[in-house]
Amino acid sequence: MSRGFEWFDAFREVAPEWAVVLLGLVTQLGDVWFLGLIVGVAYWGATARRDEAAAVLGAMLAGLSLITGLKHVFALPRPERVLVEASALPAAVQPLHRATATATGYGFPSGHALMTTVVYVSLAEYLSVGTRRQRYLTAAALVTVVCLSRVGLGVHYLVDVVAGVGVGLAFLVLLWRLLDRYPTRRGTLGLGLAVGFAAVAVATSDADPDAVLLLGTSIGAFAGWQLPALARGLEAGRGPIRTSRPLAARALAILLAAASLAVLTSIYWPEPLLAASGVLGVVAAAFVAVPVLYHSDLENCLGRQSPSRSQ
Repeated sequence: MSRGFEWFDAFREVAPEWAVVLLGLVTQLGDVWFLGLIVGVAYWGATARRDEAAAVLGAMLAGLSLITGLKHVFALPRPERVLVEASALPAAVQPLHRATATATGYGFPSGHALMTTVVYVSLAEYLSVGTRRQRYLTAAALVTVVCLSRVGLGVHYLVDVVAGVGVGLAFLVLLWRLLDRYPTRRGTLGLGLAVGFAAVAVATSDADPDAVLLLGTSIGAFAGWQLPALARGLEAGRGPIRTSRPLAARALAILLAAASLAVLTSIYWPEPLLAASGVLGVVAAAFVAVPVLYHSDLENCLGRQSPSRSQ
């Protein structure tokens, strides 16, 4: 299957060598570490809209599993050309070039294009910084420059990034319809979908390491979201658990997730990949649960102190 690359040679003829470094830095705006950092900061800082932030976190994890599965389904290679050979760059710049401007694995669709679309557009939808128009224009600009950087570096064909953006937008449309239908359960639905997409990615990719790690992470994040909700329900007097279907469902979800992570981290400890998946799940559970539990404890503490301050 030819995906076209005719214009790239002309661009390579006129592009200076330092352009590869600039494009490599720009492409980091769509790397998993950077997107994860942004979503993580948004989640921990969104005390008033934590449910929506949890939905964005779930969308990011689901998007990562989606792109992992799609790449293995299509199994199309990346371009064989590069903008600048590493040997043509100064020795001091070569490590940076390898870290930022190279890529391996399958090329279709573009993971950077899909993930920047999912994350930046989701943040534009749910954040309250600036106006809605400003947020969406910023998201569109970020997605565009990341896509151009991937094509400019020669790690993707143009059709790869177009397909990535298209799949990302379609995914968000379907996700938002579901979240808007159940607005009080956005966090649970978003993180629950992340677990489902991760399971599908493991199956379609024949247990690709990235898919296995995403499965553990998604299970942990889902359990970490359910734990504070269960605690709040018990504090509000909705228990005991056996008499409340919602609380029983949350408790069962937590137990199943904990059992899954325990299996990954203990029984399969000789398998480093499965053990790492379990450890990531535990870390994700703590990452999701701690700010919610801390905020609840802080509110309770302030509530107990408020009468004395008013006297």
